[in-house]
Order: sequence, then structure tokens, then C-alpha cells
Amino acid sequence: MHPILGHLRRMVLYLAAWVPLAALLAYLLANTHAMDIREALVLAFPLCLVYAFVCLSAWYPCRVTPLERTGASKLAATHFLGALVATALWIFVAKMLTDELSESAAFRGLDRRFAAAVPLLVGTGVLFYLLSVAFYYILLGIEVSRDAEARVMQASMLAREAELRALKAQVNPHFLFNSLNSISALTGSDPAKAREMCILLGDFLRRTLGLGEKSAIPLGEELSLIHAFLAVEKIRFGSRLNMVENVDPQAVNIAVPPLLLQPLVENAVAHGIANLVEGGCIQLNVALHEGVLSILVENSFDPDAPVRHRNGVGLANVRQRLEARYGNRAKFGAQAAGTSFRVALEFPAEQEASAS
Repeated sequence: MHPILGHLRRMVLYLAAWVPLAALLAYLLANTHAMDIREALVLAFPLCLVYAFVCLSAWYPCRVTPLERTGASKLAATHFLGALVATALWIFVAKMLTDELSESAAFRGLDRRFAAAVPLLVGTGVLFYLLSVAFYYILLGIEVSRDAEARVMQASMLAREAELRALKAQVNPHFLFNSLNSISALTGSDPAKAREMCILLGDFLRRTLGLGEKSAIPLGEELSLIHAFLAVEKIRFGSRLNMVENVDPQAVNIAVPPLLLQPLVENAVAHGIANLVEGGCIQLNVALHEGVLSILVENSFDPDAPVRHRNGVGLANVRQRLEARYGNRAKFGAQAAGTSFRVALEFPAEQEASAS
């Protein structure tokens, strides 16, 4: 598609760019030949208007002879021939115009004075055409650069989406492995609880499978998934496991990556509450401030308990998913402070409708 034809604003700007060229041509005609400035202006501006449209045709040979794939001799021959044809047409139009103007008393004899100006018109015609060729090659270069940039961006987005899918697919198997171990432990000591845990586990997995290919869900839905997860774990830990939530009501509709918080809560249970004889509490704080969603998960833990890969699969998965989705706009921190272990997240708040 022609970059100027069919675009009114571009066409206006293009024609405006010919105004100084027409003024330059009028100056040359008035100062190098027996024409006064009035005759030069009357001749130059209509000719440049016509030639502006003639030079639009230079786009097509530029399109079929790209600089990076065309030899120098072919480029020179193609555009020199185009310049000669365009200039010949321009001289023919100029001759017709001067003949017509010479019939009036105000411009009598202009046709004879025009004959002396033909070499100048030939030179400027070739020059203007080649300037148009250079302009179109610049446009083609910009177009190629934008296409390349778009392809790189698309490849980057596809890579990021693939990474996000891989990381998201890692969550459920990791949780399922831990849950099956718990069920296995309960089958011998309390078969009824093991059966109940299987039912709740099946409900949780059914709900997570319903997420499909979603890249974001409302925070409220993510909290509901956490409650389903805790229902499974409470079969095992009973009153030893408690959770306190402090969630900003304005944050429940903010979009978050699916299963972002569940690994954090799972980590708090597996590496914190599970090691405490009397159990403990998980504190979940969610705040929304100036377009940033802040999440803090804090749990009790025994600092003297054997280290069980506290920063293992669950936390690493969350950190990598945040980096893949938000880049350097997200923050992730995990640290122990006395008998508490804290994981803090910060990332841009996105409304549910705009997240995809």
C-alpha cells in the first residue's frame, strides 16, 4: 500500500513539502533566464504541483528494488530510467503550460524564454525525482524496522507466555505431591479423615482446573482458592492451623496471576506450622495504595527446626512468575525475623477487565 496515497493528512504534508521546492525553482528560473519573477512563479508552482503527483510513482520501483537485496547497477538503472521518464513528462506538461500562457498578452513570448529554461528543468526534474526515491527508501527502512521490532516483541511475548504457562503448570503437581503424602500418612491412622481429605483435594483441583488458560483472575477468586486449600490442610492439622486475613476491600477486584498466593500459604504450612507442636497462625495482609498491590504473608515457624529448602519450589515459582509478568515493576522478598517468616510481594494493580 502506498504510504501517502489514501492518507489525507500525509498527502497535505507531502504537498506542503513541495512549496519550498517550487519557490526554489521560481528563484532559479527568474535569476538564470529571461523571465521575471511573476512569470517564474506562475510557471514553477503549477509544474511542481504536477510533478509532486508524478513523483508519487517512485514508490513502486523502490518497493520492488529494496536496497538490501538489489545490486547497485540495477538500482541505478531502475531509478535513472524512472527519473528520465518522469522528467520527460514534466517537460511536456511545462511546454503545454507555457504555450497556453504565451497566448495571453501578459505572458507573450514566454514560450521562447521557456526554451532556454529546459536544461534547468531537466536537471531539477531528475534531482527532485531522486530526492523522492531517497525519501521512499527512508520510509521503507522505517517500515522494515517497525516490522522487525514487532516480530521481536511478539517473540518476546510468546516466550513470556510459555514461561508463565510452564511455571503455572508447576504449581498443582507440587501441591498434589505434598497432599498425597499427607493422605498416605492419614490412611493408616485415620481413614475417615483421609477420605475427607481426598474429597476436599478433588474439589480444590477441580476449581484450579477451571482456571484454564487464564493469565489473571480477581484477587477475591484467588482468596477463595486459598480457603479451599486450607480446608484440605485443616483435615491434617485441625486446630493447629489458623489464618487471619486483613484484606483491603478495594483490592478484591484487582487482577492477579492464578495460584500466586497458594504456594505462599502452602510454604507457610509445610515449613512453618507443620514443625510446631502447638501449631501456629498465618497472617495475610493485602493493601492497595497508589496503583500498587502489596501482599504480606507471615507465619510462625521454629528457627531451630531442620531447614527443609525453605526457598524451594513454591517461593521460586512465585518470584519467577512475578518477574515474567511484571518485570522490574514487581518486588519479591522473603526473610525470617525471630519466630516469624515473611514473604512480601509488590506489583502493579491491574483491573480485572484489562488483565489478559
